[in-house]
Amino acid sequence: MRGLILAAALLAGCSTAAVPPGVFPSYRDASAPFSSIALFEPARYAGTWYEIARYPVPFQEGCVASRAQYDMQPDGTLSVVNTCRDRALDGALRRIEGTARPVGPGRLQVSFDSVPFLTSPYWVLWVDEGYRTAVVGVPSGRAGWILNRDPVIPQDRLNAAREILDFNGYDLSRLEMVPQVAR
Repeated sequence: MRGLILAAALLAGCSTAAVPPGVFPSYRDASAPFSSIALFEPARYAGTWYEIARYPVPFQEGCVASRAQYDMQPDGTLSVVNTCRDRALDGALRRIEGTARPVGPGRLQVSFDSVPFLTSPYWVLWVDEGYRTAVVGVPSGRAGWILNRDPVIPQDRLNAAREILDFNGYDLSRLEMVPQVAR
């Protein structure tokens, strides 16, 4: 049941629909440019990504050691498995599964199995040439992430990722680093 509530919160937080003030604040200036990358290869995006930094959202409260696993499917979609360790539950594993469907260059529509009929936009704002580091955001600005193929990100790629968030109007002072070990 908790997974269903978390997934519903995730989708509500990422949608552009009206949300009560204070529940999911926007972390970006809506007047700033916002665009996904034009050259995006879903097959190269597939694999494991470690969450290095994020904007605080209720559905990830208490999450550490957050990861996303994307696997290419024959129909061109990506299966998605998001996991994290819950600090409040003594490191218990939280998991949610879904599908990411490409809908444009660098743009995915994500849905989760436990929350039928709801989808949310997931825009890849930047990925380095080697597909080692990625920056993801949502048009509403209510969520954003820095992802990396390894649990530790080199400083130069972290700086580049922060610059991408800043360019897209995100408030860098509200970005939180994510521990990759459950404590």
